Amino acid sequence: MDSLLSMGQAEEKSATIVAVEKILSYSFKDKALLVEALTHPAYYNNKNKNNNNNNGESFRSYQRLEFVGDVVLGLAVSKYLYLEDPSLGPGQLTDLRSANVGNDKLARVAVRHGLHRYIRHNNNLDASLLDEVQEFADEVSQEGDIVLHGSIKAPKVLADIVESLAAAIYFDLNFDLEKLWVIFRDLLKPIVTLEVLQQQPHPIDTLYKQCAKQGREVKIKPWRDGAKNIASVYVDGVFVASGSSDQLMDIARLNAAKQALLELAKSMPTNIGRLDFSFGLNKSLEIEGAMQKLHEFCQKKRWAIPNYSIAKAEGPPHAKKYVCLVQIENVDGGLSMEGDEKSKVKEAKNSAASCIIRALLESNPIRHNIIKY
Repeated sequence: MDSLLSMGQAEEKSATIVAVEKILSYSFKDKALLVEALTHPAYYNNKNKNNNNNNGESFRSYQRLEFVGDVVLGLAVSKYLYLEDPSLGPGQLTDLRSANVGNDKLARVAVRHGLHRYIRHNNNLDASLLDEVQEFADEVSQEGDIVLHGSIKAPKVLADIVESLAAAIYFDLNFDLEKLWVIFRDLLKPIVTLEVLQQQPHPIDTLYKQCAKQGREVKIKPWRDGAKNIASVYVDGVFVASGSSDQLMDIARLNAAKQALLELAKSMPTNIGRLDFSFGLNKSLEIEGAMQKLHEFCQKKRWAIPNYSIAKAEGPPHAKKYVCLVQIENVDGGLSMEGDEKSKVKEAKNSAASCIIRALLESNPIRHNIIKY
């Protein structure tokens, strides 16, 4: 019986190796590294470390590899971000690195590539943790490509597995960081960019900033109802919204801020409804993430998707300036608007989107086919 069990475990391990190598698009020279990277500490709970009946395996879990992978993956991403855009400042680099190798991002990487199915735990994981992993996987399956602020806690075990796999590949490549990045970059896609960060500002930060611009005071008060964490948002002492979480108070606060932003958007004196286009408005009246916000608004209104084109490109190659035009067809005969002059096409598109959003806010209904600022 023991020999049959050993054969079954060996076949299962072999199948796991093949499956994960296919996901990673990488074949390990030392398969033991891959096995170690996937093995949860709970795998050995039913084994006596003082006897030799461990089917030839050493008692190693992914914990040591995860320790190295955390550093190596952070370094690889930092190097990529540093070289990719020389204009990024240290604060922006820090935010981008966190967004690309943080617990939430890596946990989603594990789920979207199906790596969570291959964690070796020998049926020794707590049922509650397995439930958390499944709940998170179900949530991720309903999300878009990039989500920075999810409404459910990401189980750390999922991010740990991704980090341990990064370290395993790094060791198997004889510490070649360049080759590791070539292999791992595809796994991390889509890479979070500065534009994405601007399109998805943190709801709590956004709530405080927007209310501060209007001279209003925000308080988020945490409380509990049995095992449930609840956070309530008050603006100028008036209750606005609440959010809850069965997991963490931080998640409850996040959910409360999201709901508060939606509720506050209802009070805007326009027909735009629940979309608050003023989120992220900067000193130059640019709207952070304007392109995404305009796209979402058009979808909700069942309008045509905004179309962007370069209206003007002037100046020498090293200092060229762009002006972009955004057009929305079938809105009172069509709506179009140019943005301000910018040094990058993406910035010029965002400027055009910002201008047309401000026009939507100021005109109710829209009666001008072309509006220019």
